[in-house]
Formats: sequence, structure tokens, C-alpha cells
Amino acid sequence: MLRFGTAGLRGPLQDGPDGMNVDTVARASAGIAAWLRDRCLGGGLIVVGRDARHGSAEFAVATAEVFTAAGFSVLELPRPLPTPVLAFAVRELKAIAGVQITASHNPATDNGYKVYLDGGSQLVPPADAEIERCIDAVAPPIPRKSLGKLDIEAGQAIVADYLTRLSRLPALIGGDGPRAPIRIVLTAMHGVGGELAVAALRSAGFDEVLVVSEQFAPDPDFPTVAFPNPEEPGAADLLLGLAERLDADLAIALDPDADRCALGVRGPDGWRMLRGDETGVLLGDFVLRTAPADALVATTIVSSRLLSKLAPARGARYAETLTGFKWLARAGEGLVYAYEEAIGHCVDPAAVRDKDGISAAVVAADLVAQAKARDRTVLELLDDLAVEFGVHAGDQVSLRLADVSEAAAVVARLRSQPPAEIAGEAVTCTDMAQLRGRMRTDALVFEGATVRLVIRPSGTEPKLKCYLETVVPVADRDGLADAKAAAAQRLSEIRDFCEKL
Repeated sequence: MLRFGTAGLRGPLQDGPDGMNVDTVARASAGIAAWLRDRCLGGGLIVVGRDARHGSAEFAVATAEVFTAAGFSVLELPRPLPTPVLAFAVRELKAIAGVQITASHNPATDNGYKVYLDGGSQLVPPADAEIERCIDAVAPPIPRKSLGKLDIEAGQAIVADYLTRLSRLPALIGGDGPRAPIRIVLTAMHGVGGELAVAALRSAGFDEVLVVSEQFAPDPDFPTVAFPNPEEPGAADLLLGLAERLDADLAIALDPDADRCALGVRGPDGWRMLRGDETGVLLGDFVLRTAPADALVATTIVSSRLLSKLAPARGARYAETLTGFKWLARAGEGLVYAYEEAIGHCVDPAAVRDKDGISAAVVAADLVAQAKARDRTVLELLDDLAVEFGVHAGDQVSLRLADVSEAAAVVARLRSQPPAEIAGEAVTCTDMAQLRGRMRTDALVFEGATVRLVIRPSGTEPKLKCYLETVVPVADRDGLADAKAAAAQRLSEIRDFCEKL
């Protein structure tokens, strides 16, 4: 059977218990309904949303009808909408749960079923295992009851409230600093975020927003990209080409359900996409400029260490979690910003307790507008951080293997015989499978004086994932170029080590 995992279900569109289909969705909904009733939450409000993938409309109807038949109050959002709108709605309406039908940035052949609990956060253990047991106990036939006429007005109202919140982010986060007009180009990557992202940016004061027309309208076949993921090589080529032709100030790429955001900027060799860690530290620094004293920022074990240095320098606290926003959203009290290197950013946790590509786009645009008013570029801001904290150069190596067991075997070998050095530098190994509590996971962390490497098997694919970082101190701005060159060389050596695993 398709197993209920990290945030719900995700898999190929196909018949049978190992695929995403109406029967699978109905069973999941019935199991969740039973789990909620067991916690005396029967009859509460559940919000149901969807993207524009194949099957999403049908799956959303089945979900809503199963919950309705089980005695819950259901609000089905009125049209295909970004996942952050669903997370916002659950929190804003004080719903007991929410379901978004989406497979995010997966291939066109997939779909998924993503679950949020009260407060708008993704579920965490042991809830996922408890829900899976309830799903396993579901016996057919599964009752379904039509909602009747959709409450379009209530659905439109929550979308309007979401946009209103985003329009206020420059004032809430960016403060009252001077801003220069900027030209933004944006791609929705054939997903559902384009319309709302343009509306949000314009309502926040960014009038010149131009879009990649070939990728703007939702299209479940994703015809212009091999994988609809801004991180994939070539996926942002149309965006960067348009940015070059239009002499833009900022390029923004959303993934198909718009919960992730990647930024493109002009560099000395032309336009390029920023790495998730680069965007993460820029937004973190920007948010902390106006955050309350002793605010909390967070990232994950596989992200750059730069945020851990920046936070105390700005009078803030820092937390580190396992990968995934189900953990980041629960990093601690006073959370004002969280990110993961896979281009997920939570810039407004008071409103959306999850990654939100559209709110991140608004805040990124404000950052660029304020930098331009000071005659500064994004890359110059990154250089400022490098001078202050050292060059933090990172990369990711993903080794595709024959099957999942082969990835586990590599990790087992490294666990039993950890290397004493990597890239010519002595390292120590932390086996996170031996830790207790929430930080326990199947990963190995190798750390030396200037190198850091995290290795873990993928939870969904036959891959071994390696997260690389090296840090080179910078004496002054004159030494920045040499420090970058040294970091690039050391990063290459760590990459060579990974590729020989």
C-alpha cells in the first residue's frame, strides 16, 4: 500500500492501493476522521484545498465528501490554490485540520495528499503512525456525502485575507527604510502560484511584475520542464533569459504549489539562481533587522552554518532541527524566520506556519528594493556577510543508486568505518541515529576545522544525499577573492570524496 508518511501521501497516479486514486484518498480521509474523533474533535472544521494536477479536483471532492459524511464541517476552497493558502486558512479559521491535494514539485505522473493539523502546521510523529493505523483499519464501503453548493464566498474571503496579510509584509518586516522601484520577472513553473504571486507583489507596492508566459498558466503536464522544480538544472532557463532581456532587478521562481521560492540575480558572468542557503541567510538577516530582541531563527542540520553565526551577532537565538518544516515550524517560541536549503522559507510564521513561496517572494522583493535604494546588489550583500563571518561555500551531491537498500548499505559502511579525514582535513563523525529525541535520524555528520559533510539516504528514492560546506575566514575585503577561490577548491575536494562513495 501507499504508506502515510512525512506529511501525508504522495505517489503515482494509478489504480490499486499502491497508487494515488479516489479509493486511496477516501481511505486516508476516513482514517483521519477516525483519528480526529478519537481525540474528541468530531464535528470540527476541516479545510480542503487542491492544486491543478491531474486528479486533484476529483480527489478534493472525495476528501470533502468523506469528511462531511463523518460529521465534520468542511470548507472546500473554491479553485486550485497554492498550498500556503491552505496552511493559512487552517490557522486563520482555527480549523482542526486541513488537507491539500498536491504533489508539489513531483513529476506530472504523481499526486499527493498533504495534511495539516490545528495551527496550520504539518503533522509530526507519533501522529503520522497513529493515523496510518487508523487508515489500515478502515473497512469498505466508505460513506460519502455531497457538500452541496460550495461556499464560494467563504473561500474567496480567506484568499483575500491571505493577500491582505502579504500586502503588509514590507511594513511588518522591512520597516520604513527607503525603497527604489524594481523590475521583477516571475515564473509559476506551470503551477497554481502565478496569479496570487503577481497580485501579492503588486499589492505590496511592486508594480512592475512580468511573467514567463510559457509557464504562467497552470498545466498539469508541465510541458516546458523535465521536472517542475526550480532547483533542477535547466528549469529556470526561461526565467533567467527573460530577466536578461528585460534588464530585471530580481527573478523569482515558484514551484508548482508555490510553497517554495528560488531567486535569480545578475552576477558578473550573467544571471544565476541563488542557492537555497544564500537566499536563506539573506532573508534571515533582513527579517532580524526589525525583529524583536531575542527573536528565534531556525534552519536544519543539512543547511549552512552561517545562520548560526549571524543570529547571535544580531542579538537573536538560533535553533537547528531535522529536515522538513514539520520540525522547523516547531523550533521554539519567538520564531520569526525559518528556512531549509531546498528553497523553503517561512518569513511570517505568525500567519503561515509552513514554507510559503509567495510571502518569501514579497519579502525578497522588499530586500532588493531597499538594497537598490542604497545602490547595493544582492551579491554585494552576500559579500558583506562573507567579510563579516567568512566565506561559507556549499553544495549538494546526490548519488543515484540501484535501489534503496544500496544507499542504506553505503551509510552502514560509513557508520562502521568512518573516514578519519575528508579533503585532507581531520574530521569527527556524529551518528545521528544514536541520538535521542527529535534529533534522531539516519544521518552521519562529519566535521573538521573548515569542512562539514552530512550524508543520509533519501527517504523516498534510491539516492544517497550529501550536503557539503566549507568555511574560509576573510581577513578583509581585499582578501575576499582569494578566500572564495580557496573555498571553491576545498569544496571540489569534498565533492570528489562524495562521488567516490
